[in-house]
Amino acid sequence: MAILNEEQEMLRDMARDWASKESPVTEWRKVRAGGQPEAFSRDAYSAMADMGWTGVIIPEEHGGSDFGWLSAGLVIEELGKTLTASPLIANTVAASAIILGGNEEQKAAWLPKLASGEAIATLAIDESARHNPAAIETSAAGGKVSGTKAFVHEAHSADLFVVAARDGLYLVESGQGVSLSSRKLADLRSHAEVSFDNAPAQKLEGGGDDLLEQVLDRARILTACEMLGMAQAVFDTTLDYLKQRVQFNQVLATFQSLQHRMADLFGDLAQMRSAVEGGLQALDSGFGVARAATIAKAEANRVLHAISREGLQLHGGIGMTDEYDIGFYLKRARVLEASWGSTPWLRGRFAGISGY
Repeated sequence: MAILNEEQEMLRDMARDWASKESPVTEWRKVRAGGQPEAFSRDAYSAMADMGWTGVIIPEEHGGSDFGWLSAGLVIEELGKTLTASPLIANTVAASAIILGGNEEQKAAWLPKLASGEAIATLAIDESARHNPAAIETSAAGGKVSGTKAFVHEAHSADLFVVAARDGLYLVESGQGVSLSSRKLADLRSHAEVSFDNAPAQKLEGGGDDLLEQVLDRARILTACEMLGMAQAVFDTTLDYLKQRVQFNQVLATFQSLQHRMADLFGDLAQMRSAVEGGLQALDSGFGVARAATIAKAEANRVLHAISREGLQLHGGIGMTDEYDIGFYLKRARVLEASWGSTPWLRGRFAGISGY
C-alpha cells in the first residue's frame, strides 16, 4: 500500500466517513429512482466542493489545494465503495486538461469555477462504440468545432466540454451549437451522445503534441481508483455474506472451495491496489505515466470484472435481485471497463509503449 502522510490519512478518513454516513448505496437508489438525466445529487456534489474535493489537483492560485493525484485517488476510491454518483472524476480530469494545456486566461476563467463547484466540466473524446483516440474526425476551423461524440460521461450537468478534434483539444461551453441525446447504459448514470455544430471553441495550445494522451492517462488512473473502491466493497460485502449465510446447516464460509475462491480474489485485489496506487504515484512524480496508467486501468478491468462476477455468483440467486446492492456494482463495472480503453486495447497500447 502507498505510504500516506498525516494530511492524506485525514483526507482519506474524512472521505470514508462522509461516504459511509452521507452517501451510502441507499442514496444512489434515491438518485436512480428520481430518474433525472444528470443522475447525481447536486446537494452531495456541493458538499464535496465545500470539503475541497473538487479542487484537489488544481493549483492554489486558482482556488484549489494542489494536494496531488494520490490524494485525489484516495477520495475517488472511497466514493467508489458506496457507488456515489457525481461528476468528480470527469471534472477533475477536465481541469487537468486546462492545467496542462491552457493559457493563463483560460486557467483564470475556468479553474476557480471548477475548484469551487460553481461549474462542471467533462471530456468529449470518443466517436464510436469503442475507445479509439486515433480515429477522431471532429474538426475545428475559425474558432468553431463540429463533430459528434458518441459516449460522454456526465454530459447532462456539464457547463464545459473538453473536446478532442483532429488537431488538438478545445474548450467548448454548453449552449450554442451543442446538443445532447441521452444514452441509457447499464449503470443508469449520465451518458449522452453530444453533437457540436459550429460550436464556439478555444484551443488548448500548451501541453505538447501528446496532450490528449496525457489527459486520457489521467482519466484512466482516476477511473481505476473508482474501480478499486468498488472491488474492495464487493469483496468485503461478499465475505460478510459468506460468514453469515447458512446452508445445509453449515455457514458458507466454512466450505473450503469457497475459501479458495475468496483467497484468489484477495490476491487479485492486492495486485490491483498496487497497480492503481502506482499510477497515482507516477502522476505525482511525472515519471512513466503512460505505462503506469495503462497497467492501472488494465488491472482494474481484469480484477473488477472477476470480483463483480464472483460476488454475484457467491451471493447466489438473491444476488440477481434488486433488493441486494451487489448487482449495481456489476452494472457499473461493465461500463467502466469499456471507458478509456478495454482490456485488449490497453494490452495493445502497452505492447506499443514497450516496443513490441
